Amino acid sequence: MALANTADRYGSLSKTFHWLTALLILTLFPLGLVANNMAYELQSMSAPADDLVARTAWLFSLHKTLGVTVFFVALLRILWALNQPKPGLLHPDRKLESLAAETVHWLLYGSLVVVPLSGWIHHAAASGFAPIWWPFGQTLPLVPKSEAVAAAMGGAHWVLTKVLGVALLLHIAGALKHHVIDKDATLRRMWFGRTDVPRTSPEHKHAAPITAALALWALALSGGAALGVYAPHGDGIAVAELEEVQSDWQVQDGTLAITVTQLGSEVEGQFADWTAVISFDETVENGTAGAVEVTVAIGSLALGSVTDQAMGPDFFNSADFPTATFTADIVTVVDGYEAQGTLTIKGQSMPRTLPFGLSIDGDTASMTGGLTLDRRSFGIGDNMADESSLAFAVTVDVNLTALRAASE
Repeated sequence: MALANTADRYGSLSKTFHWLTALLILTLFPLGLVANNMAYELQSMSAPADDLVARTAWLFSLHKTLGVTVFFVALLRILWALNQPKPGLLHPDRKLESLAAETVHWLLYGSLVVVPLSGWIHHAAASGFAPIWWPFGQTLPLVPKSEAVAAAMGGAHWVLTKVLGVALLLHIAGALKHHVIDKDATLRRMWFGRTDVPRTSPEHKHAAPITAALALWALALSGGAALGVYAPHGDGIAVAELEEVQSDWQVQDGTLAITVTQLGSEVEGQFADWTAVISFDETVENGTAGAVEVTVAIGSLALGSVTDQAMGPDFFNSADFPTATFTADIVTVVDGYEAQGTLTIKGQSMPRTLPFGLSIDGDTASMTGGLTLDRRSFGIGDNMADESSLAFAVTVDVNLTALRAASE
């Protein structure tokens, strides 16, 4: 059997690409459905077991890895098809049927690229959870770590997967119609081995099928927008409203970030809403130089794809404990400063010390500090006792710039 296509027949390489793609897609659909159902089950459980979390992550990793495989197979298939003659339609006189068939082909070819690509971009923009199994890293050029980008691509992936599913069903239905009702060679000529095929007219390229496919993609994506599928994780989570505070040093900007390790991958997140009341005298060289009181709106945390899970009862339980606080004295030490005080999360108060560096230029102060917490000390994720699922250590990093309040 010839490797290349002819005007009447598909070559062995085109057939291999076709059936390999079909096998991958027909594996990915049920795999994605099962993984998503397990993820929803996890979110509904107050205390999911370690093995269920690990099994769900394994399925998502398999799904993502096969999805990236589809992307590259589809690109190779398209590159090969561009350099090959395409056998003509066996019934070119059926104009409407031919238009529908070509439109479905464009939907399939395009979807085989944009569906895995949207999922890949979502993975690269999100933080952690279920890595792709390959040695080339988890990021993509020009794709930032962004909740907005991850949410938009996740929604697009969901919508475009539906388009691919419908196009695939129509493609299968059309092939069966040709084989069972028309009893022609449309399906047989895509199978391996020699098949007698009547000579066909050369393919005539028209703009109508690709225009129709583009219109259907646009319609589907617009429907996704109407359904709100592009909203970031955690959009429905209630966030405590923090009162505006007055301070001797008024915070102008800064970040309060945490890093957790789930299934061996780091997941980074930030609290969008927090306040700090700071009193500080930089002239004090020994002992207590000031005090700080930080209040954090727990519901403002963005933690990638696990944001919703993190707000649940077995983790931060933001519904019952909407804020966390850190009240401390600022003490001078040999190599800088320490905030020595009490950290309260989820109703659990523990003494903690946060070392930090400080630089002051006139009335502007900049600080950078951090510490490592054990999540078990605050009753977070008690059901997950296996560190391979969720590490006990949580890193907290804080940096801010504050201005000295004007003296009255």
